[in-house]
Amino acid sequence: MRRAFPSSRLRAGAAMAALRRALTLLVLAAALLARPAMAQQILRDAETEAFLNDISAPLIKAAGLDPRNAQVLLINDPEINAFVAGGQIVWIHSGLFIAADNLNQIQGVIAHELGHIEGGHIIRSSEGIKTATGITLVSLLLGAAAMAAGGGEAGMGIMAAGQQAAMGKFLAFSRTQESSADLAGARYLSKAGISGKGSLEFFKKLQNQEYRLAIPQDDSYGRTHPLSGERIAVLRDVYEPDPAWNAKTPPELEERFQRIKAKLFGFVSDPQQTMRTYPDSDRSIPAHYARAYAWHKAAYPDKATAEAQALLQMKPHDPYFLELDGQILLENGRPAEAIAPLREAVRLTNNQPLIAVLLGHALIATEDSAHFAEAEQVLRAAVAKDRNNPFAWYQLGVVYERRGDQARAALATAERYSLQGQQELALRSAEAAMAGIPEGTSDYLRAQDIAMAARGMLSKKKKR
Repeated sequence: MRRAFPSSRLRAGAAMAALRRALTLLVLAAALLARPAMAQQILRDAETEAFLNDISAPLIKAAGLDPRNAQVLLINDPEINAFVAGGQIVWIHSGLFIAADNLNQIQGVIAHELGHIEGGHIIRSSEGIKTATGITLVSLLLGAAAMAAGGGEAGMGIMAAGQQAAMGKFLAFSRTQESSADLAGARYLSKAGISGKGSLEFFKKLQNQEYRLAIPQDDSYGRTHPLSGERIAVLRDVYEPDPAWNAKTPPELEERFQRIKAKLFGFVSDPQQTMRTYPDSDRSIPAHYARAYAWHKAAYPDKATAEAQALLQMKPHDPYFLELDGQILLENGRPAEAIAPLREAVRLTNNQPLIAVLLGHALIATEDSAHFAEAEQVLRAAVAKDRNNPFAWYQLGVVYERRGDQARAALATAERYSLQGQQELALRSAEAAMAGIPEGTSDYLRAQDIAMAARGMLSKKKKR
C-alpha cells in the first residue's frame, strides 16, 4: 500500500504553521533582550534615585552619553537581572541589588548595560531577527518544494532544520552583543577609574547559580548569553592589568549602598525574613533601616517609629531618616505630626519632589483648610520638577477640589490618567478642564495638548 501525501493545501498549511512557529521563537528570543519594564512595579524612592544617579554619572560620561538623558532605575522583581529596553534607561531588578555584596558589583552591572545602550543593541536586535527570518523563509521554500515533488518527510525535515539554524543564528547574534557589552563596560569602568573586581565577582555569583541549576559549563550554544565562566576568562585578562584594578570604592558611597540595600530588603521582603537577616541584636544603621520598613509593612507602627527614632538619634539631620519618620506617622493616621519631619526633609533636600509630594499629602490629610495653600505650593513645585508621578497629580487634584477650583482639579486628573495610559479618561478630564480655564492660558494649552494626545492614541487603537 502506498502512503498518501498531503494535498497542496495541506502542504501550504504545514509551511505556514512552520513559519509561525519559527517567527514566534524569534520574537520570544528578542524579548529576552528587551524586557518590558512597565510589566513590573517601578520603585520610586528619593534616596535610592539620588544614589543611583551619583554612582552611574561617571560611567554614563565614560560611555559618551549625557547624564541628563540616561538614568538607572529600580524595579520590584526578585530575579537577579538587569536590562535595557529602548531609550537610555538601565533597569535594575531589586533581586540583583539585594544579591550584590558591594557597590562595585552594582557598578559593573551598570557599566555592562550601558554598553548595550551605547552600542544600540536593542535597535540592532532587528538585524539579528531579519537574518534569522531570512534563513527560515529559505528553508520553508525549499521544504515546500520538496513536499510538492513528493518528498513530504524530507520537506518537513528541511523546514525543521531551517528553524533550528535560524534560532542558532539569532542566539549567536545575541551572545555577540553580550560579549560586546562586556568589553564596552570594561572600558567605561577603566575610564571612570573604577575597579573591575566587582564585575568579576558578580559573574562568579552568576556562575555559582548556573552550577546550582545544573547548566552545562562546556557549551554556550542555545543560550542568549555566553556562559559566565567564558565571560570571566575573557574579562580577567582585561581587568587585572588595568590601572584601576586596585582602586577602592569611597567609604561614604559603600555606606550609602549598604543602607539602601537594607532599606530595599525591608521593603520588598517578608517581614519575618527581614528580622532573620537583620536581627534586633544588630544595632547598625542598615539593620535599623531594614527593621523600620519591615515593622511598618507588618503594621506595627510603634516598633517602626522606634526604629526610625533610633536612626534619627544617630543622624538627627539625615533627610531620608526624617522622611521615613514622617511617612510612618502619615500612613498610620497621624498626618499633623508628620508635617514637621517632612518639612525639614524637603528643606534639606532642596525640595526633592518625591519627598515634597509626601509633605503635600500630609498637609491635605489633616483636613485643615489652613494647610491647603501650602499643600498647593508644595505640590506645584513637585510636579514642576517631576511630571511623571501620578500620585503627585492625584494629590494636586485633591487640593484644587478642596479649594473649589474644579477646572484645575480636572486638569490634574487629566495629567494623572495620561501618565497611567487611560486615554479615554484623560480626554474626558482634559475637555472638562478646557471648559473652565480661560483660553490661551498655559493651563488651557496644557489641557489642549493632553486632549490632542489622547485622541491620537485612541485613534491608533481603533485602527489596530
